[in-house]
Amino acid sequence: MKIQDKIKILILDDEKQFTEELSGFFNDSDYESIEANTPAAGMKIMESERIDILILDVRLPGVNGLDILKEVNARFPNIEVIIVSAHGDMDTVIKAMRLGAFDYLRKPFRYLDIRIAIERTQKFVQLKKQLRQTEERASLITKSLGEKIDRHFIGVSPQIIEVFEQAVTAANYPDVNVLITGESGTGKENIARIIHFSSSRKDHVFCAVNSSAITETLLESEFFGHKKGSFTGAITDKMGFFEVCNNGTLFLDEIADMPFALQAKILRATEEKVITRVGDTGVIKTDFRIVSATNHDLLNRVENRQFRLDLLHRLNTLHIHIPPLRERKEDIQPLLVHFVDLYAIKYNKPNFKLSGELLNALSRYEFPGNVRELRNMTERAVILCKGNLLGTADFMLQSCHPLPIAERTETLCLKKNEINLIQQALKYSKYNIQEAADALGIHRDALSRKMKKYDILISKSEE
Repeated sequence: MKIQDKIKILILDDEKQFTEELSGFFNDSDYESIEANTPAAGMKIMESERIDILILDVRLPGVNGLDILKEVNARFPNIEVIIVSAHGDMDTVIKAMRLGAFDYLRKPFRYLDIRIAIERTQKFVQLKKQLRQTEERASLITKSLGEKIDRHFIGVSPQIIEVFEQAVTAANYPDVNVLITGESGTGKENIARIIHFSSSRKDHVFCAVNSSAITETLLESEFFGHKKGSFTGAITDKMGFFEVCNNGTLFLDEIADMPFALQAKILRATEEKVITRVGDTGVIKTDFRIVSATNHDLLNRVENRQFRLDLLHRLNTLHIHIPPLRERKEDIQPLLVHFVDLYAIKYNKPNFKLSGELLNALSRYEFPGNVRELRNMTERAVILCKGNLLGTADFMLQSCHPLPIAERTETLCLKKNEINLIQQALKYSKYNIQEAADALGIHRDALSRKMKKYDILISKSEE
């Protein structure tokens, strides 16, 4: 055990020989101990020192030890008390326990007895510390999110203000499922978090799951959990997403990419709020709200038998659509200012100014990657800028050609539009996958998965 982790024990007894002997025993046993022979001295030590365990004689000159026990519990609730006495009776023991004493020992006792009592109390003290630290972390996280959630919702356009108002409305109905739609990079997860942390579920888990990032073989185990030994590799019992999100929110991103076979089970769990772990027969009740998101046309997926209509109806009780950034140009400047301030602090490069030429150029840019692309652009510009004036050269707009918006067709097929955008991004980047991913505002791995999904190949001559 490290020195700073030692249990600190205060021995409060009027018999000096007793406190000296017991203190010597504790110091030889890897504990840290302090002696006090009067109640006043003991109180002064507890006010100035961090004490974990108090060993308290129930009879002190002119004072009842049980009265001291009451005061300690009132003023120092984190201190655990072990009562000792040579004159104990059952009434005293019962009163001490009712007043909050952790243990009781009758003098004379063996050192083995006090060691066992201390070890038992030590485990309880450590559990209380862990619980307190966990509660403090959760409290800080919730407080931090509560303070930042509204302030970091950036936008002045009527469209984005309406989206925010819809999110707040959804938050007021914590049992209603919400579907958020919008192009990649528009901030669907941010809206989901606003819904959760503005609702009565805010003190419970918000679990974000990318439906397309989990292998099909593990999907059922991840969502429903499993019992030990139910399959190779299941070495312990495991809670699934539905169980983890009890009283909280399960955010399902890329919901359109969920395997069809799993959708029926998701539907049943959503309707009945009851799940069964893989390899188990018992049912587990869990209360969760689903917020899902997609950049695909789910009705088109339904027509192509890739998505269940009944699941769509269940998820789509409230629908929030986030317009792309090119349709709300008023939001570009406040978003840009926010991102510049964010990265100026992060990289210790303050006092940036924005050129009028930059703002005009960005207002003409189509932003196929939406807010995520603007954020990535800004971070790169802050890093590369030599002075304190950000201009078009820092944003490399000339090399990042505005991608033509895919032509509207009568079917408005998102799949065709996505394929067209990927092909155009590859063409303009001269088939450099990293540059194409940056232009689209997505990660290189995400672009590679989409290319594989749509059978978009690059020949060696193009490379």
